[in-house]
Amino acid sequence: MRPIWEGSLSFGLILIPVKLYKATEERKPDFHLVRKDDLCPVKYTRVCKFTGEEIPYDKITHSYEYNKGDYIIFDDEDFQKVYKKRTENIEILEFTGLNEIDPKFYEQPYYLEPAKGASKVYALLREALRRTGKAGVARYVLHNLEHMGILTIDGDILILNQIRFNTEIRQPENLQIPSHENMSEKEIDTAIMLIDQLTLSFKPEDFSDIYSEEIKKAIEEKAKTGKISFEVSEQTEKPGVVVDLMEKLKLSLEEAKKKKNVS
Repeated sequence: MRPIWEGSLSFGLILIPVKLYKATEERKPDFHLVRKDDLCPVKYTRVCKFTGEEIPYDKITHSYEYNKGDYIIFDDEDFQKVYKKRTENIEILEFTGLNEIDPKFYEQPYYLEPAKGASKVYALLREALRRTGKAGVARYVLHNLEHMGILTIDGDILILNQIRFNTEIRQPENLQIPSHENMSEKEIDTAIMLIDQLTLSFKPEDFSDIYSEEIKKAIEEKAKTGKISFEVSEQTEKPGVVVDLMEKLKLSLEEAKKKKNVS
């Protein structure tokens, strides 16, 4: 892996030189756009809206429309002036309990690796987080944008989980959310029993991207034979069909018990 950023992680007056690595990767097959008739590759180009001429990348910069029709240029040097040294530092602002962070704020995980000579202080922070069960709330700048992150541990690795700002979370206005008044205690108890039957320790390795696997299988078959012979179908109920909820809960509970006994 190649680091996407190098700088320091600040912990009080302590600076830990680190390298930042993206912890995720794209899982979908890489399709290319072509013209149907002759398979001519299609590419996206940056063109002037007024003349249609293609514009070289080194001639493109950022602008901001502060009044209708009035723009200011904002280039990389301007961004650097605004953020100053914050582009070189992941600053831990405070510490908090992991259970205090709402999961909807999580956005993107990154691995942190100690730079040369920083192993001891890296390990020191890691072990302190491990023993206290705390997470660091950090602020940093990446790709000309300020971000917030939650610093946690995964085994022996420090993980920086990029989170959304509170202003990025939309308020659930005008949503038609039902109350619990129209259900019986028996229905709730049976639903709880079903949840208990289906409760297991979460193991990410037990789950795979079935859709992408089927797409790859289809690509291989079409490359060999020119067609796709299989079709994956799932049994799903049509929306709006009225069913006996209690009966469905009981049947689901029986199926869950059978699967548990088999495994």
